[in-house]
Amino acid sequence: MIPGLPFVHAPDKPRILIVDDDVGTIRLLAQVVRELGDVRFATGGADALTAARTENPDLVLLDAEMEGMDGFETCAALRRLPGMEAVPILFVTSHTGVAVEIRALAAGAVDFITKPFHPHIVEARVRTHLALKQRTDALMRLATMDGLTGIANRRAFDGALAQETERLVQGGVGPLSLILADVDHFKRYNDFYGHQAGDDCLRAVAGALSGALRRPGEIAARFGGEEFAILLPGHDADAAIMAAERLRRAVAALCLAHVARPDGDLVTISAGAASLTSPGDAASLVAAADQALYRAKASGRNRVAMAG
Repeated sequence: MIPGLPFVHAPDKPRILIVDDDVGTIRLLAQVVRELGDVRFATGGADALTAARTENPDLVLLDAEMEGMDGFETCAALRRLPGMEAVPILFVTSHTGVAVEIRALAAGAVDFITKPFHPHIVEARVRTHLALKQRTDALMRLATMDGLTGIANRRAFDGALAQETERLVQGGVGPLSLILADVDHFKRYNDFYGHQAGDDCLRAVAGALSGALRRPGEIAARFGGEEFAILLPGHDADAAIMAAERLRRAVAALCLAHVARPDGDLVTISAGAASLTSPGDAASLVAAADQALYRAKASGRNRVAMAG
């Protein structure tokens, strides 16, 4: 923490990352934008990359002239990070001219603030780009939401899985676990109660699964048909199996009647879990969870199994 900077965590507000090797400039910019978001800071390019990986900023104010890794290099590196493709990066620079602008735009900047900056100009531009980012995020949410259940769709899951496995490759926070869950005897449910009731069942199961998540970054998605995927960043194998059991209990607690099944009278799920503790590919994690799910179903359903 830089002395004199009143940074207060506000998880419901946009996250603004200020990157500058001059502490005085950080203080000035923080005072200007602190009412617009939750302000974080970094004093160099390497620190900025670390902060971006862990804090998921909604906007970056980036000094162009820093010692060592300058703003142009930092901007290009930020753009290559998973999840940073659509985050607005505004250059703060004392240099003007076409050549500088072309270089900054090529690195991935979206706007410029010239030094010495006027507080009202900074506030207006940050406010504008945060509003644009919020609209973009809203459109992305619509594009990545499953139309039936209201939770994340397969596209959103695939993107999140790719992002989290890339974090492991780049030395981010690990481990990473995945749970695949399947509604037991769902075809019998559809045949007996009808497809409308089947849709209602899937919505209820999706709500129970998403409602049982506890940590930021956890994602419940409809994987396909009656199958769901739950992505658990930071969970090792032990935590994953506990989470899978918690999800199984959450669905059982719905007490949805399923008299057409041969082994009970309530809707339940089977779940398979797998975990990565070191860099690995997404396909192998999905395959391992799928094999564990198969074992859970083959051993009697309404239970969980861990990839071994």
